[in-house]
Amino acid sequence: MQISNSVAVVTGGASGLGRATVDLLIAQGGRALVLDMNTELGQDLVARYGDKVLYANVDVVDEEQVKAAIDQAVETFGAIHICINCAGIGGGGKTLSSFHGTMPLGNFRRVIETNLVGTFNVARLAAEAMASNEPDADGGRGVIINTASVAAFDGQIGQVPYAASKAGVVGMGLTLARDLAATGIRVNTIAPGLFETPMLAKLPEEVRQSLANAVLFPKKLGKPTEYAKLAAFLIESGYMNGEVIRIDGGIRMQPK
Repeated sequence: MQISNSVAVVTGGASGLGRATVDLLIAQGGRALVLDMNTELGQDLVARYGDKVLYANVDVVDEEQVKAAIDQAVETFGAIHICINCAGIGGGGKTLSSFHGTMPLGNFRRVIETNLVGTFNVARLAAEAMASNEPDADGGRGVIINTASVAAFDGQIGQVPYAASKAGVVGMGLTLARDLAATGIRVNTIAPGLFETPMLAKLPEEVRQSLANAVLFPKKLGKPTEYAKLAAFLIESGYMNGEVIRIDGGIRMQPK
């Protein structure tokens, strides 16, 4: 699928990995529906790109909000061809701690709801819209890219909710691709390592440098533009389907 003249829905698209992806898609002739809960940053995108971007303050877990935003994008742009799920939250804490006791179940549920249930919610509703597209020469009607994490494979101490949510994203990737194959929709998953995102920006500089030093090579944090370039490759490479691709500089996370 060509990015030019395509329409993408990008969750978490107002900052970090999602923002870099929106920038790249528009630079290559696409348009975007940005779903994000940061209204200020979302409006900044609209101010920058004008009618090439629609912004909606949407909780990805809310069925009605997501459906309404996608319907608006189809009405405005004519179709949805691409879905890139970048929205996600962290959430640290040990399962059992001598200081804090047992992790509250609500903490676990909150992360699972946003990162896993939210990803599936947007993917399924985007797929519903894509099903109406005219197929290309290979029968393709759309592309979905979900965002997991290396934590899905190397979850660290205190990361049980986050690692479980991202492992769920990895686990549903191939099955989702199989479910949607008959409709002509490809599904791939990106598992980023340590990237320069708002989540890591909150950490002290010495901690960020320590994380960068743990990367095999190159010893740096990944740039959101590197994620965006991989997403673009997956959109345009029609034989890529059902895959999980780590982009992490070769890091394998230690227990802590």
